Order: sequence, then C-alpha cells, then structure tokens
Amino acid sequence: MLERDISSRLKAWKAETPKKALCIIGARQIGKTTIIEKFGREFYDYFVEINFVTDAGAGQIFDGSLDADTIIENLTAYTMQKMEPGKTLVFLDEIQECPNARCAIKFLVEDGRFDYIESGSMLGVRYKEVKSYPVGFEEICYMYPMNFWEYAAANGVQDSTFELLKKCYEQSQPVPEAVHNTMKKLFYTYIVVGGMPAVVQTYVNTHDIGKVVQAQRDILELYRLDIARYANGSDRIKIQAIFDSIPSQLNDKNRRFFLKRVDENGRQNRYENAFLWLSDAGVALPSYNVSEPQTPLQLNEKRNIFKLFLNDTGLLCAACMKNIQFDLLQGNLEVNMGSILENEFAQAIKSNGFSLNYYESKKAGELDFIVQNGTEVDLIEVKSGHDYKKHSALNRVSQTPGWTFGRKMVFCEGNVEKEEDVEYLPWYMILFYKREEAPLGYLYQVDLSAL
Repeated sequence: MLERDISSRLKAWKAETPKKALCIIGARQIGKTTIIEKFGREFYDYFVEINFVTDAGAGQIFDGSLDADTIIENLTAYTMQKMEPGKTLVFLDEIQECPNARCAIKFLVEDGRFDYIESGSMLGVRYKEVKSYPVGFEEICYMYPMNFWEYAAANGVQDSTFELLKKCYEQSQPVPEAVHNTMKKLFYTYIVVGGMPAVVQTYVNTHDIGKVVQAQRDILELYRLDIARYANGSDRIKIQAIFDSIPSQLNDKNRRFFLKRVDENGRQNRYENAFLWLSDAGVALPSYNVSEPQTPLQLNEKRNIFKLFLNDTGLLCAACMKNIQFDLLQGNLEVNMGSILENEFAQAIKSNGFSLNYYESKKAGELDFIVQNGTEVDLIEVKSGHDYKKHSALNRVSQTPGWTFGRKMVFCEGNVEKEEDVEYLPWYMILFYKREEAPLGYLYQVDLSAL
C-alpha cells in the first residue's frame, strides 16, 4: 500500500471534537478511495461504504425525508451492516452523483452518532445540482497526485535520507554528492512516471516504462470520457479542445495559453466556463499572470493572461506522444524539456498548498512563479540548463524600487548553495517548500475599560 501525506490529516480529523464531515476533493485516479478505505478499516470498528457510481441504486437512500433518523434507517436497511455510535465511519464515495446526500450531511453531522467522509472527483463541476450546501458542517480537503516525497518513499527512500535532506534545506548546506546524484536520478523518473498511484505502483513493481506510459494513456482517455459524460453539451467540444491543446501550448517559448490556437475566432468570455471546468475537475492547473508581484497577489491577477498546466507531469509526458521519456531519464532536460520541468513545479507548488501565479513584463522579463507565502511574496525560477546562475528576470524584479520580497529561489541541477540573497536548490528540494501556517494559540483581546 502506497503511503500518502493525507493519512496524517485523516488521523487528526478523527481526533477532533466536535467533528464536521470531511469532504475530500480531487481529480480522478489520484487514490482518494483507496486511502479512505484503508483509514476506515484501520481506525474504526465499523466501516460502511456507499459508492454512488458503482451502485446506482444507492441514491434511493436519500430520496425521501432528509432527517437523520430516516436516512440512517435507510442506510442500515440498504447496506445490511451494523453501525455502532462512536465507532462507525460512513464513507460516501463519488457523492457528486447524489446531490441529496450532500444536502443531508448537515443533518447527519448534527445527529452526531457516526463520522462521515465524502469524496468526489467532479464536485467542482456539479456544484449547481446541490440545492443546499452543508455550510458549517463540512470541511473541504483537497487531494492531489502523489508528491515527490510520497513517490520517493514508494521507491524505497528511507526516513533517515529525508531527514538529511531536510537538514541541508533548512541550514543551506550542500547535500553529500552521492545522495545528491541519486536523488536527481530519482527525480528524473518522477517526471516520467508522475504521481498517479496506479502508475507509480506499476513502475515500482516492474520498472517497465512502456507499461507506465500505457497506464498513463489509459488515464488520459478516462479524462476524455469524463469530459464527454459530465460537461454540458455546449461546452463539451471547447473543453476537449483545450484539454488536448495543453501539451503543445506549454511547448511554446513562454508557455502562455493562447485561445486562438484552439479557435481562431474564439473569445475569452465564451470559453471561460470551459477553462473553469478543467480547473474545477482538478485536471488542469491555471497559473495567472499578475500586474504587480506584491501582496495580495489575488487582487493583482490578470485573469485573461495565464498558463495552463496538466495536473500530473507524467500524464503530460504521455500526452506529448513523443519518445521523450528516454531523454528525461538520462537527465537531458534541455531538449525542449523546460515546459515539462515547469509543469512539475506547478504541480508541486499547488499540492503544497499555494496558489499559482507568474509575472511577466517587457521591462523585467518573465519569472516562472510568484508565490504568496503568508505575508511575503517569494520569487521562484526553475532552470533546466547548466547556466542556472543566469537569472536576469529575477534580478530585475528583486531590485525594483518599492517592492519587497521574501525568499528568492532558483531550483536547478546544482547542489544547495546561497549567494547573497539568492538560494540555489536542487529540483527535488521542492518537497520541503511548504506554506507558513498561522501560529496556534494566538489570543488577542481588546481592553474595553476605557469605555
């Protein structure tokens, strides 16, 4: 069984009192069902699972009254499973297929007898079908394909190695050369294999790249079938065209997505729903240009200028339909591989809890990623070549009068190094770049005695 970071979040959720329902959202084939099933069977005495896709009749449980007593009576009658208060987890999988079940969560959580986890792949694109959201009774948790830590662990990297790497990252110390070279080689395989659990398991079991690519193409075809099944008729062709054009658009010099390459007469406002559909389905990751790389970045976004990345770089490699895997595995990232490496970092930054933005201007050039981390803005460049210490855009932006920044990082093939205020980090070190969380237990009270 592949280890996943989200396991720790599930354990923390179980310990919470009072407890909301946990709603795990993510794209198809990223391992949501598997990890929840494992958690339920390991940490609960009783585990009841309803899958609204594989069991079409399960929706009848929520057809009548949505009060807790009626639903629980229907649930036990339908599943014929024992449910003991305080010891039972109810897992509602693919809940987007039963909008009434999403509405009922409020009453089930209020009832408090059992714990509830919801999961869905298309919750973002079918939100209009839910008549009443369980606001205040549901906690949203986003899940992504396997990150590099999960991938490395699946391939046998030990905790002691991660501890060594983290120490080097935090103290700006070079990684021992043998470890550094081995981690780089493993990172090359991660670019090719990606983070889809079934694909990772195929690689771990066989190390057969041909089987890896076939498994990836099966997932790509499944995504196309989802578009045909879930997208509205008027948007279906547009969504399909955008999805299929992502690899070629990323292969362009500046990676920006140009609608006219999909439809010569297309207008942004007519395609907006199609872009949102791919993003909400977790299939594509938009990175928006910002007018000014200062906080708050969200207010500076240019929503009509963006790059569109695929949710998994292994799928991107398979979608390119070229024999690029061999070059990547040899560490040759300079032969039109800049887009693939940039996609890898978009995937990593997003799964680490950040929003995706970049900055481009005629005066400064282009910075790959502008990341708001707490109250600061970090500048990130991703370099595929040997001349990674040449970063004119980073220099120009960081020296702009009136602008302040946090960290300035260049991810590259080199070892850990720091020159003045620029950090040079190996590509694989992105696994340690996390969001700064708000401090716990910070209490503040206004003294009202003067009133």
